[in-house]
Amino acid sequence: MVNLVLLALVGLGAQLVDGSLGMAYGVTSTTLLLAIGTNPVAASATVHLAEIGTTLASGVSHWKFGNVDWKVVAKVGIPGAVGAFAGATFLSSLSTEVAEPLMAIVLLALGLYIFVRFTLQGLPTGNLGKPLRKRFLAPLGVVAGFVDATGGGGWGPVGTPAILASGRLEPRKVIGSIDTSEFLVAIAASVGFIIGIGSQGVDYAWVLALLVGGVVAAPIAAWLVRHVPPRVMGSLVGGVIILVNTRTLLRSDQVDAADPVRYAVYAVIAAVWGLAVVHSFRRHRAEQIDLRERSEAEAQPSSV
Repeated sequence: MVNLVLLALVGLGAQLVDGSLGMAYGVTSTTLLLAIGTNPVAASATVHLAEIGTTLASGVSHWKFGNVDWKVVAKVGIPGAVGAFAGATFLSSLSTEVAEPLMAIVLLALGLYIFVRFTLQGLPTGNLGKPLRKRFLAPLGVVAGFVDATGGGGWGPVGTPAILASGRLEPRKVIGSIDTSEFLVAIAASVGFIIGIGSQGVDYAWVLALLVGGVVAAPIAAWLVRHVPPRVMGSLVGGVIILVNTRTLLRSDQVDAADPVRYAVYAVIAAVWGLAVVHSFRRHRAEQIDLRERSEAEAQPSSV
């Protein structure tokens, strides 16, 4: 019973982060399941089965708050489902040990770009409003879906930074669209796992616990992403990407950094991340004050 309550709390926290930052539900939940001895295939299957419900709840919540671009959902979600099904079907015979650090390098580069761009310059507006093309979203969906199914998480960490970096869609709609399209990915991955392993190693009580926690958090996260300033959201998302993928690289077989080194690097990243978020918030406040003053000045009648 204690384990189920803890899993529900993990599901709640993971969905709160995922729904407000566009990533981390699968990564957080799968990490916990692996830590308590669940095999990788069963862990990913458990999380994706729970995600059918959590992503549906998250998608509805984001839609109600106006955070969803349905064209993006279709263009990235359908290819994502194809990639997820393939990844789930072949997970037991595939090794991601070599691909994982390479993917982490790509994501780290995207995370650094987003982190610096939003922290120092705010929301990229040069391309804002321009359509996201299918030739960009379709390959992105396939790769993100495949990584998500084979790694127990990855739809958000791959999809969110790539679309954010394009500067064509405001952050809240990037996050809402990615979260909503993940419903298709979760269904496809779950079908793939059912075909591949049936119910072997999957505890449906754990699935339900993760699901309940995620469903409770979904509307809160959708409200949060609508009210967090885009500049601050960009700094938050960039920091998450940098921290998660730095951790992946430092723990990889190719690097295998010692614990003191890893903890020192994490501490530095956390400190810089915190300062960046504070800076972004202050800049946002300053921009709002400047905008308000301009509006008041324009509203005053000019003296002749």
